[in-house]
Amino acid sequence: MLFTYHHLMIENPPDNVLDSEERPAFCKGRIVRVPKSPLIRVEGTETVIPCNVTDYDGPSEQNFDWEFSQGTDFVRIVSTWDLSFTSQQYQKRVGSGEIVLRRSSNNAVELLIKSIQPVDQGEYKCITPSTDATVKGNYDATVQVKVIADGLTVSGSKARSSKPRKLSEGDSFELRCSASTISSEHTHLQVTWELKNGPAWQEILSLTHEGKFQPSPEYEERYLSGDVRLDTVANDIYRLSVSQALPMDEGLYRCLVSEWVKGADSSWQKIQEKNVEVASVVIQQTNLDVLIATGNMSVTERDSLDLTCNITTDRSGIFQAQVTWYFSESHNDTLSDAQVLLSVDRDSVVSDSPLISLSHVDRNSYHLLMRDVGVEDSGYYFCQAAVWVPQHNGSWHKVVEKTSSPVSVVVTALELDYQIVLNASKTPKFSDDPTELECRIMNAQNTEANLRFTVSWYYRMRLRSDAVVTDELLATMDADWTLLVGDKSRERTQNGEIIFSKQAVDTFSLRIQWTSEADRGDYYCVVSAWSWHHNNSWVKTKDVTSTPVSVFWATQDYTLTVEAVKLKPFFVAGHNFEMTCKVSSQNIKTPRYSVLITAEKPLTDQSNSNGTTRIISLNQDSVVRLEDWTDQTRVDGVVLEKVQENEFRYRMYQTQMSDAGLYRCVVTAWSPGGGGLWQEAMNGFSNPIQIDFQTSGPVFNVSMHSDNPTVYQGELADLLCIVTIDRAALEPDDMSFDVSWFAVHSFALDRAPVLLASLDRKGIVTQPRRNWSSDVSLERISPMEFRLRVHGSEDQDFGNHYCSVTPWVRSATGVWQREPEIKSKPIFISVKMDVLNALKYPLLIGIGLATIIGLLSCLIGYCSSRWCCKKEVQETRRERRRLMSMEMD
Repeated sequence: MLFTYHHLMIENPPDNVLDSEERPAFCKGRIVRVPKSPLIRVEGTETVIPCNVTDYDGPSEQNFDWEFSQGTDFVRIVSTWDLSFTSQQYQKRVGSGEIVLRRSSNNAVELLIKSIQPVDQGEYKCITPSTDATVKGNYDATVQVKVIADGLTVSGSKARSSKPRKLSEGDSFELRCSASTISSEHTHLQVTWELKNGPAWQEILSLTHEGKFQPSPEYEERYLSGDVRLDTVANDIYRLSVSQALPMDEGLYRCLVSEWVKGADSSWQKIQEKNVEVASVVIQQTNLDVLIATGNMSVTERDSLDLTCNITTDRSGIFQAQVTWYFSESHNDTLSDAQVLLSVDRDSVVSDSPLISLSHVDRNSYHLLMRDVGVEDSGYYFCQAAVWVPQHNGSWHKVVEKTSSPVSVVVTALELDYQIVLNASKTPKFSDDPTELECRIMNAQNTEANLRFTVSWYYRMRLRSDAVVTDELLATMDADWTLLVGDKSRERTQNGEIIFSKQAVDTFSLRIQWTSEADRGDYYCVVSAWSWHHNNSWVKTKDVTSTPVSVFWATQDYTLTVEAVKLKPFFVAGHNFEMTCKVSSQNIKTPRYSVLITAEKPLTDQSNSNGTTRIISLNQDSVVRLEDWTDQTRVDGVVLEKVQENEFRYRMYQTQMSDAGLYRCVVTAWSPGGGGLWQEAMNGFSNPIQIDFQTSGPVFNVSMHSDNPTVYQGELADLLCIVTIDRAALEPDDMSFDVSWFAVHSFALDRAPVLLASLDRKGIVTQPRRNWSSDVSLERISPMEFRLRVHGSEDQDFGNHYCSVTPWVRSATGVWQREPEIKSKPIFISVKMDVLNALKYPLLIGIGLATIIGLLSCLIGYCSSRWCCKKEVQETRRERRRLMSMEMD
């Protein structure tokens, strides 16, 4: 196979960065790139020359050939596809791996020379065999490599000793490194100090080839504070200074020097790197022991507490100690949970406290004295010490800190003696009576000026069984006499029903304004003694509980008796009806009564579903109210009044036949409750009093009639309501009627009736609003006949129709009596549609429209054929031949 190499264009991108310059669109084709020339390399260092190809046809993986020239002729070095490509003079170096061609991607390779020599200085050409359909672009590129002598020297300030340098934590130290170069090129040096205290080297601080100081993230804070510095003592001496040694600074230190040169594209390139191990540093931590001289101890209240904290350290030289005393109530509390009592800083300045003092007895002993201790001072005491050393910049560094084991201190309280007596100054005999309890302190001994007493009130329910009942907190006082109310009594206390007060220094009281049955039970008080202590707080020292006091009264069942009496044994309709209700009660405190008059009417006149009508009522404050009495003509026809404290009278004027029924007095007993309110105690019913009119008066009947119960839409429907009378004959002037017509719009009577119209006995007509266009009219055609007409009947007018009549009869005394309401049997009215009339107008309109449309179509057709579709037709001329007569045969 024969390949032709066309060297059309050479582009030299910088080392490790390929040139991105693009050609014009008309020159688009294969491009081979190598770094820009020249590449400067140091003798003996590893050299890598990259090459890549783009914009090619054929397979994605491309092959590369490398050639070298120091003059005009190129010598073949290595190839990715031809093992026999290498010339004889490079076979040994390629075979030993000194020169390697490694592929970095399908279209890129790197030529690696592990130790470049002066003989390797020259031009290197990267060639790509053609896989394109047409020859376009360049197929090779050349880069110039310049090899310079190694002029970099790196050394420590002194030969590294086999023994490590031992330092104490917080000490300062310096390390020096010498670095210089005599390179023929203009190169810059970068110096980096590194530390190894693990498997890898860690960078500390660098002076870059651009003259910038660059700390690692781990040392950035210490570099900014000046604790870690890098200085140039002379032209070739680089010093690392650490002013405050930490445990993390222990390890092996080395100086790493790299040489940099500017490339053809003005970017810096690292050409070689050397390092030297300078020293091994060991950081010895400072030992510190902190111990409280005394062990666990017990102190009596009001005495002094004396503790000493001893510290021991192996630190020599200049240092200062800082000591802090802590207090904790629990042995398991952490240092953050403990309370700081007192402290002395490294400048021997003691924090201020009025009752606690801290003295520095000697260099290693710190004395704590606490005066006038109290029970609240019982707990655990411990001290914490820290050692500080000075730094070069005048600051101080804490090198070690330690906390002592806690010492248990128990403060024994002085015995305070007093007794509590609980008395009931007021006890209830009935519900809602007041209750008052007094809790008094007696025979108080060993009391002081800084002592005060508070009280807590408790309630315990009394049960007949042996069940355990939890005591319930009613209220309690804290040390500053602030009242805290419990859940049971919170609302009643806010309303003023329960009052907690302090009547004297030694007396506390509990008052229940209105005692209820739920308040019955046992009450007791707990008096607490509080002492004022040096930490400016009140501390509870003792609780004394009183003997319980029982709040209880015997309760008996309420009794209420109501008796109704009819004052007139016999009366007729139109006369007045009177009855009295006498009430008697037992075991009800100062009762008052409210009275309600009810009537049980016959089923034909029920006001309620149970047949009971509430007529009139009188409440416990003697306020009268009409309940279900809705007869506007007899608004003042009933009266209920209070005759005596326990006697009430009901009067009904001009009774009607409809008033017949059983009458009762419903009495409710009320007793005074809390806050001046009345509480319901008990209800009672009287015996019934009957109103029955014994009469042989007329009996009325009513019926419905219609001559034509089936009508067409738009026609007139007539309905007659006819009243008849039996037993007695009455004059037309002695009777009158209230007539109402109803309709049930369904085939069955399963819907609510709808009122169509009504005519009262005074001739007043009432019509409700209707949702359809038909209209109704009413008229009285005779004393006993009434007619309803429906004008313009519609579909909505169908259904069952009936009338309801309420007769009124004038008695011999001239009083109009209302008779029971009577209803007729229903008549079903059906409304039909007149099909002929319904279709007459639509049919005539349809015929007319069809005729007009037909005539219009004929007119349009004639016009079109006359003017729009006319053509001249030329007929061919035909020969006229005369037929031969058959007679000629």
